[in-house]
Formats: sequence, structure tokens, C-alpha cells
Amino acid sequence: MNIFIAGLSYSINDNDLRDLFTEYGEISSAKVIMDKATGRSKGYGFVELADDAAGQKAIEELNGAEYDGRTISVSEARPRTEGDRPRRNFDNNRGGNGGGFRRREY
Repeated sequence: MNIFIAGLSYSINDNDLRDLFTEYGEISSAKVIMDKATGRSKGYGFVELADDAAGQKAIEELNGAEYDGRTISVSEARPRTEGDRPRRNFDNNRGGNGGGFRRREY
């Protein structure tokens, strides 16, 4: 089961996240998501537990719990779909008023 954890302290790393979930069963992976530009934690992460029942128990017991001075939110991770990621529009001819100086017409 893949679990999403939000509200993490920015000082938490992958090993800390792994340690938090160790008592619930075999952990396949534990990853705190980092900002590529700054190298700093984004305050959320994912843990994958081998057993779904253990994952459900972890969600029930840890959701709303305090960890490292912060209240965390723990839920089953949703699969990422194509529509989840913002799309960049590199078309400079989008139309509309793009700001800047515009001549007034009287």
C-alpha cells in the first residue's frame, strides 16, 4: 500500500519517515519529496508498505498524530494521472491583455 504523508517538518528525511512507519510492517520505500531548486523538503512524502492491512492500520493510527512538533495528515496515496501535473504553456500568443503599456482609444 502506498501512503501519502503531509504536514511533515522540513527537517524530516527519508530515514526519519522510515523509522516512523517501521512498527507497522515491512517498508518497501520511504521518500520525503524535495524541492529541486532549493534542495529543501516540500513537507510531504510517501511510504510504501508491503502489506495493505498494515498500511491501513498505519493510516488510522498516524492520521492527525503529532510528529516532530507538527500534526501530520496520513492517507492512502492516489495514483498520479496525466491531469495532475500542471502543464506549461510556452505559447506567447495566448491572446488577452498580457499587461504592459496599452494605448488608450477614445
